[in-house]
Amino acid sequence: SNTVESRPVSYPGGLTMMLMNNTYINSTHLHYSLTTTTSLGYRFEHWQKNKFIFNGIQINNLVKRINKPESQTNFYIKTGIGSSFSLKKKSNNKQYFSGFGGISIDWETQRFFAAYENRYTEAGEEKNFLTQSVQLGLAPYIGDYGDLHSWVMLKLEKMTINDRSLQITPYIRFFKGTHMLEVGASLKGKKMVNYIFRY
Repeated sequence: SNTVESRPVSYPGGLTMMLMNNTYINSTHLHYSLTTTTSLGYRFEHWQKNKFIFNGIQINNLVKRINKPESQTNFYIKTGIGSSFSLKKKSNNKQYFSGFGGISIDWETQRFFAAYENRYTEAGEEKNFLTQSVQLGLAPYIGDYGDLHSWVMLKLEKMTINDRSLQITPYIRFFKGTHMLEVGASLKGKKMVNYIFRY
């Protein structure tokens, strides 16, 4: 299965860097796993359409993991706290106390992948919104440990602010060892590029 999947918690002492870029957000998340169930890290976000920047600390908790011979299921709670400021000209870069919280659930085998995630964000100036996403994946082949693995993926996203329409993004996921790369574009032509490195 995915040894480098975008897990918000890795092995104790493990460091993970995630660079995510899609229709809504450009983000950087660097976290350190304190235990097998908790990680702590720094998070930067640039919300393009909502026009604000977030800087803060993120805590991820693995609530439950179910390992079976052919599959794995994970349930996480993710929370963040920090500050944000608007990029609108009339805002004068005023700082706001900000935070977010949500859950993430995923299930995978060597052939199939499914995940659901939500997040409620409060970022000042009435920028309070809910984001939800569903991801589905299919591996066209099953490689051995250490091989280059690939997935054909589909992501469905919806927000309760600004662009309220459903965002549909087909993409391809590649991973090998401790590296993962995702490349795709939404049906509206918005590019998505994500890179994850675990060390």
